[in-house]
Amino acid sequence: MLTIEERIATELSVSPGQVKAAILLLDEGATVPFIARYRKEVTKGLDDSQLRLLQERLIYLRELEERRATILKSIEEQNKLTPELQKEILEADTKIRLEDLYRPYKPKRRTKGQIAIEAGLQPLSEALLQDPTLNPEQTASDYVNAEKGVPDIKAALEGARYILMEQFAEDANLLDKIRTYLQDKAHLQSKVVPEKLTEAQKFQDYFDHIEPWSKVPSHRCLAMLRGRKEGVLSLALVLPEELENPDNSIVQSMIAQHFSIANKNRAADAFLQEVVKWTWRIKIQPHLETELIGLLRDDAEEEAIQVFKSNLHDLLMAAPAGQITTLGLDPGLRTGVKVAVVSPTGKLLATETIYPHVPHKQWQESLVTLAKLIVQHEVKLISIGNGTASRETEKLVEELIKKLPDSKINKIVTSEAGASVYSASELASQEFPQLDVSLRGAVSIARRIQDPLAELVKIEPKAIGVGQYQHDVNQTKLARTLDAVVEDAVNAVGVDVNTASSPLLTHIAGLNQQIANNVVEFREKHGPFKNRNELKKVPRLGDKAFEQAAGFLRIANGDNPLDASSVHPEAYPVIEQIIQNSHKPIREIIGNGEFLKSLDPNKFVTEQFGLPTVKDIFKELEKPGRDPRATFQTVQYKEGVESLSDLTPGMILEGVVTNVANFGAFVDIGVHQDGLVHISALSHEFVKDPRQVVKTGQIVKVKVLEVDSARKRISLTMCLEQVPEKASLSKDHKMQKPHNKGPHKPKQIKEAATGSLGLALQAALKGK
Repeated sequence: MLTIEERIATELSVSPGQVKAAILLLDEGATVPFIARYRKEVTKGLDDSQLRLLQERLIYLRELEERRATILKSIEEQNKLTPELQKEILEADTKIRLEDLYRPYKPKRRTKGQIAIEAGLQPLSEALLQDPTLNPEQTASDYVNAEKGVPDIKAALEGARYILMEQFAEDANLLDKIRTYLQDKAHLQSKVVPEKLTEAQKFQDYFDHIEPWSKVPSHRCLAMLRGRKEGVLSLALVLPEELENPDNSIVQSMIAQHFSIANKNRAADAFLQEVVKWTWRIKIQPHLETELIGLLRDDAEEEAIQVFKSNLHDLLMAAPAGQITTLGLDPGLRTGVKVAVVSPTGKLLATETIYPHVPHKQWQESLVTLAKLIVQHEVKLISIGNGTASRETEKLVEELIKKLPDSKINKIVTSEAGASVYSASELASQEFPQLDVSLRGAVSIARRIQDPLAELVKIEPKAIGVGQYQHDVNQTKLARTLDAVVEDAVNAVGVDVNTASSPLLTHIAGLNQQIANNVVEFREKHGPFKNRNELKKVPRLGDKAFEQAAGFLRIANGDNPLDASSVHPEAYPVIEQIIQNSHKPIREIIGNGEFLKSLDPNKFVTEQFGLPTVKDIFKELEKPGRDPRATFQTVQYKEGVESLSDLTPGMILEGVVTNVANFGAFVDIGVHQDGLVHISALSHEFVKDPRQVVKTGQIVKVKVLEVDSARKRISLTMCLEQVPEKASLSKDHKMQKPHNKGPHKPKQIKEAATGSLGLALQAALKGK
């Protein structure tokens, strides 16, 4: 029997020693980002992805071992633990196999079989199974006993039947054989519930749908399960041969063969054949149908969680516009457009509400208000929310830019996903207690373009809405996975400890919400941190937390220039050795690529710091505090294309990928409804995984294939030269979630067209 370390090592294709070292660090309280970055020598280079998989498998396998111990104890207390059974339990490598073995011994409510055993009918069942030549009625007559609840022969035979059914259905090896057969041959069938036909229209592709269990893709599985949950679809696991002839059941033959039952026209053969049939139909089939649909759901959920994980990672790692004064616009019609100006560091400078659209139509007044704010605060970027009235508001901004040519302002349409959640949150209330909820959304829209990561961490990951059936999956596992994504992203970028918010600091390795709050309070009370050592003065930030967090917390313009880098303080002695050997001050070493490349990293390897760490130090010294995120760009939507009615087949547009699912990618092309690029239309080459071609936030060129205005569906292709055959509006498109755009990973736009200020604007700006 393999140890936990050996099993995980085999699954990850690494050595057991690497796994053992990683587990030891995790058990000591080390975080994945810390281990991946600063303990490469210990784990021999396990990266964060491997460590996350290791962590997940460790949880599962430890739960498996706990369950194994519980089962062994339970059976032993019943005095039924044989050496053979113990061996099987010890060798069980999945929770399902363990439960199969435990099933006959598991304490349960009194079944019909148990009642029959208590009535003394077990000898009857054994006799008929072992000797089918016995006459069932004649043999059963000896067991009639009204006092024991067996009033007649029929009741005696029925009791014997239930005893055998339960015995057959609890045979672990038989269950394993049947399960394997079903996984290979069974089909998942969905049917509409007749009386729910009207409510079920969005599930019409599954009204009479059947496909092999082993080939059901995750998104279709989750769609059918959602239909069943809503009570409009029924699901069943069926075998093709039984659909054609219910009596032609291979599974029933497997059960009969397993217990040496055959129809040779002996007296008890018909009775035993009926037991086999009932065992399958009443006991095993319902149990395995539930189990296998559950397994399908688990796999589909896992895949959906991985989709959400990938999309969220891409959003969090989207390029930041950086520290520039930004004006955020949260568009609206009747309630107006909410306006917020934030400083380069995200501080709120001003708010307004304008009413340029119907029914108010205060277009010129709105231009004047925005112009005043732009000139007064020297705004350089305008971030426009992508919700209702987004394109109309974008027109307003375009006109404003033309009339302010000297301001050199850029604009970008930004995802509003989660902004309303943040606006109504306790965090937003604490940050802006006097600010109206609607205006808080405009602040978020402005800030999330300055630094998407810093702003999006304030929102529960699930609320960002880049998942595939995210509300249908295991919410505990989803939250755990997404929290890990956020943690990895935050630590990959690092944070400025003197400007970072408490929510951002909370995700730093080694810190929790309380310590993060303490860091902010300490900073506000004592002023900016001058060096990393001062962090040790923060209440509850002890040695262990400091070890985990220090390398990810940066201090710009502090006492020690190394504190602005990702070099961990524990490794400063390596740099001190470089200084001694080169006789150069640290400020002449940092950023001096030519000098650093001239050094031999092997000369600075010590017992504590191996070659991987030394190379990482050199790399960081060359470009200290480098941001792993891409360069900021913006998407350019086609002028005049603002709604579905403006789209025509063949039109080539620029858009931004808002969500990537297993069946393709959703793209925002500026018409308030994402279009779908089916997986078959992503490339001229075969695409197995859409994420190999596109990622959330990527800017792409697409061609419109088909528009269904009635159902608000747009089919797109990224194969601009020709139309792939399979790229029409598919069933996968029909099941897409409601439009929920993700942040844009922009493309640099051309400088705004020049033009003169309108009279109203000139008048407004005279008093600047």
